[in-house]
Amino acid sequence: MTTVNKLPAPLLAKISWRLLPFLLLMYIMAFLDRANVGFAKVAYQADTGISDAAFALGAGIFFLGYALLEVPSNLIMHRVGARMWMCRIMVSWGLISAAMMFAHNETIFYVLRFALGVAEAGFFPGVILYLTYWFPAAHRAQAMGFFYFGAPLAFIFGSPLSGLLLDLNGAGGLHGWQWMFMVEGLLATAVGIWAYFYLTNHPRDAAWLTQAERDLVSNMIAAENSSKGQHGHNLLAAMTQPRVLYLALIYLLIQASVYGVVFYLPSQVAGLLGTKVGLTVGIVSAIPWVCALLAAWLIPGWADRTQRHARIASLTLVMSALGMAASVSVSSPALAIIALCFAAAGFIAVQPVFWTFPSNMLAGTAAAGGIALINSFGAVGGFVAPIVKNWTETVFQSQAAGLYLLAGTTVLAAFLVLQVRAHRTAA
Repeated sequence: MTTVNKLPAPLLAKISWRLLPFLLLMYIMAFLDRANVGFAKVAYQADTGISDAAFALGAGIFFLGYALLEVPSNLIMHRVGARMWMCRIMVSWGLISAAMMFAHNETIFYVLRFALGVAEAGFFPGVILYLTYWFPAAHRAQAMGFFYFGAPLAFIFGSPLSGLLLDLNGAGGLHGWQWMFMVEGLLATAVGIWAYFYLTNHPRDAAWLTQAERDLVSNMIAAENSSKGQHGHNLLAAMTQPRVLYLALIYLLIQASVYGVVFYLPSQVAGLLGTKVGLTVGIVSAIPWVCALLAAWLIPGWADRTQRHARIASLTLVMSALGMAASVSVSSPALAIIALCFAAAGFIAVQPVFWTFPSNMLAGTAAAGGIALINSFGAVGGFVAPIVKNWTETVFQSQAAGLYLLAGTTVLAAFLVLQVRAHRTAA
């Protein structure tokens, strides 16, 4: 954007400290509950006899249910408010995630993973939309970058937690993976109930702001929204715009990279260490996410300061692709872990920068629908990635082939991101 409107630093800090840590906690729960199946993989398959192909389908089918209801869920949140809808989403997904402890066969595994996607649908685009109510464009990448701490933190703290719970195998007559699903699912449910009492729907409703502060934030956001033009407000026009669909394709490729790595990272690390997935693997698996945490703070801030979001996002994706490819091509386990650090840092840090593109061009109902549509395409990428990765490894008889393919699609995403400015101008 050519015009940069900024909130006063004390007000920005006040809003940030009130909202972002709690949204971060919610995202930690969300990411942990969708990705913890990767920690359970080896033990779960050993106990249930589920094949690699069935596991890949079950891991990915989450995103099928997720994609189907993204748009209607976000439109409902825009209408009823974040307090009620985020509570509903988190409580339902937490209970379903806990019910995964009963997934003793393929059918139950598929049904619960699909239901988990349906329950969680709308959470992520809902938060992205929610941030547009509170943060002007000049602060949005940094705010989203802080929110994106959730994914690294889910693994920094969740990886050892998941490993520790898996090591409870046999306690209370339960398998370790049953303990993991139950405990982590119920934690999400508790946070969901808390969300109803903590969140504020809009700046105008914030009793924790002064009247002058409420007016300033509301007027600044309204002024930005009014400058986005007719297409930025019309739901149907926004969802059929070539530039929105173009961004949706890019996000599909990004998310394919994310979940092609995330679901298999614990087992990949276990292979590098020559041990089973447990507390040790959980601790080592957390290392790449420490790097991602640092990148999620530095790179979006760099993009906001320079206003070169497309170029920085493209370079970040290239870094991720090189990391993915190197992680399966180097002989040293230490070097492979370092490569995974670059991969994780890249595909986490690029996402808050990416989300400035649609959030800066859409407003109101159009933002609710357009952001959800783009995220739905990302869910398709998450669905396809484990299946394609498993298929590629089977065809080429190589555990490295899947990550090489995903590294290639990440480079394609980097090229497409470079064209975002020209594409938006053409649209």
